[in-house]
Amino acid sequence: MLAALGMFVFSTDSALFDQLDRDRDWRHARTPRFGARPAGQFLGPGEDKIVLRGTLVPELAGSYSAIETLAQMADDGDAYQLADGTGTLFGAFTIDRLSEQHGAIIDNGKARVIGFTIELSRAD
Repeated sequence: MLAALGMFVFSTDSALFDQLDRDRDWRHARTPRFGARPAGQFLGPGEDKIVLRGTLVPELAGSYSAIETLAQMADDGDAYQLADGTGTLFGAFTIDRLSEQHGAIIDNGKARVIGFTIELSRAD
């Protein structure tokens, strides 16, 4: 198991991502002061976003239905726990965006290679 988002397991049977990008920020309020640097106050954690990028090659690894399963999860609008294969829990994330790139299309219109990008935002 590479990772799991809720009950969806990223594996050779479903979908494998080969890149995980994480972008986190923290909020600080700044008040200008005359003759001095602005005063700052820590307001807490800000956005936490994760982007997963991968490629499906259903003849070798992955399945055509994996993308549709993720799209159905996004349609539900729920937050899902994200954990990697080492047991690290990232928190609860919503699926904000799912992009697909279909390539190497054969004569029946089916793609032999599907690139995908999943954008997640922390919800807890």
